[in-house]
Amino acid sequence: MTRWGILATGQIASRFAEDLRLVPDAELVAVGSRSVETAKLFAERYGAQRAHGSWVELAADPDVDVIYVATPHAAHHEAALTCLTAGKPVLLEKPFTLDLATSTDVVDTARAAGVFLMEAMWMRVNPLILRAVQLIADGAIGTVRNVRADFGVAGPFPPEHRMRNAALGGGALLDLGIYPISLAHLLLGVPQHIRSWAKLGPEGTDENTGILFGYDSGALATLSCGMVGASELTASITGSTGRIDLPEPFFRPGSLTLHRDGVEPETITTEIVGNGYQHEAIEVQRCLAAGLTESPLVPHTTTLEVMALLDAIREQIGVRYE
Repeated sequence: MTRWGILATGQIASRFAEDLRLVPDAELVAVGSRSVETAKLFAERYGAQRAHGSWVELAADPDVDVIYVATPHAAHHEAALTCLTAGKPVLLEKPFTLDLATSTDVVDTARAAGVFLMEAMWMRVNPLILRAVQLIADGAIGTVRNVRADFGVAGPFPPEHRMRNAALGGGALLDLGIYPISLAHLLLGVPQHIRSWAKLGPEGTDENTGILFGYDSGALATLSCGMVGASELTASITGSTGRIDLPEPFFRPGSLTLHRDGVEPETITTEIVGNGYQHEAIEVQRCLAAGLTESPLVPHTTTLEVMALLDAIREQIGVRYE
């Protein structure tokens, strides 16, 4: 049995706690928050045995095997270090931190301590995303030439909302853009050329962002994210002999459609169970059981490469975090 702790009590922590019930040999034993009252309410709701009124107390809990950090991303760096320096394996919600420097610090801390660490980029462990990757590896669509993906949500957000707060890493890029960027990285790797543009709001955070990745191979990735209107939330992967379409939401698809030259389109489906977070918990438990300190599906190198891309895009569009 893997005994989980959850650090933070917000919406994403709630969804993870719900899905943890779907994971074999997983048990939620403790919750940590900066408010013991909030932690107690969360623990009662999801059946955790203990509620801690500080991150340090949760990290020191001897009955916790691994901690899921679900704070807003501006607090990821501090929260992750609190857990890792206490010797606790960590599943750290994406984006890892606000920038490459602090993400590197988290990874270096985990490596020095020999403690497991994984970014909670649930898209990279989704069964249908993995199926698409396997189809491409098997040559189903030839060589990948173009990746297109978008993630836009309807606004407007009020001025006090976290998504507009630069001190909290607000804007579309880190919350939403990380998904299209991660998909392009998964399929094409690190681009040699990056071009991006954004409409910034009065707080200096990006409201609508377009990104173009260019590869020396000739491949392209056309990506967008925004909080000015709800987009299709779809993605397409075009190869030299076919195409894979991912429907809404592309980062947690219930199906994919394979188009091949001269062949009728084939749709592959899977049943969506829960919120989709159980797959990352399963991967963490698999890695811990195998004695690994990082996941081969979401390795540290990938996390740092994607964060470097986010830094480069922010530099181009003029977004600065305090």
